[in-house]
Amino acid sequence: MDFLFQSPRLGFRQWQSTDITPFAALNADADVMEFFPATLSHDETREAVQRYQEHFETYGYGWYAADLLETGDFVGFIGFGKVDMEVSFNSSVEIGWRLAKTYWGKGLATEGAKACLDYGWTTLGFSEVYSLTATLNKRSARVMEKLGMSYEGNFLHPKLEKGHPLEEHVLYSIHSPKN
Repeated sequence: MDFLFQSPRLGFRQWQSTDITPFAALNADADVMEFFPATLSHDETREAVQRYQEHFETYGYGWYAADLLETGDFVGFIGFGKVDMEVSFNSSVEIGWRLAKTYWGKGLATEGAKACLDYGWTTLGFSEVYSLTATLNKRSARVMEKLGMSYEGNFLHPKLEKGHPLEEHVLYSIHSPKN
């Protein structure tokens, strides 16, 4: 497998057509998608992967497909996206993750996000990265804290309708060690 970079247990790469079925299963899991407005169908997942590939082509980075090095199993994604919504940090770089439930509680999100940040600082030249999640998503906020990210405040997600239970989000940021 051609990985762009690795952590001790994970390999990070661009998406392949063979990722769609396991990613669709992950996106159909109500527990995994608890802090998203809805689960995703197989077709919606295929469309998402296409958008991720287009993001890579446009920006040279994206949500990396992540494989467990020991087994080669696809575990989900960890990586970067360009923030594209009406918020004060619009056009910034966001780091995020979505792993299959089987791989929760093993430190993989934190390990993988640290590797992504290192890659972002050294290879992609990022100076600052943000992360956001619904205020109810304490697990992801804890990963942000483990990464050394700083809490910036709460905001209302502009793509969710007023009063939606997930509308209120937290925002964290981290700066390159070079700054």
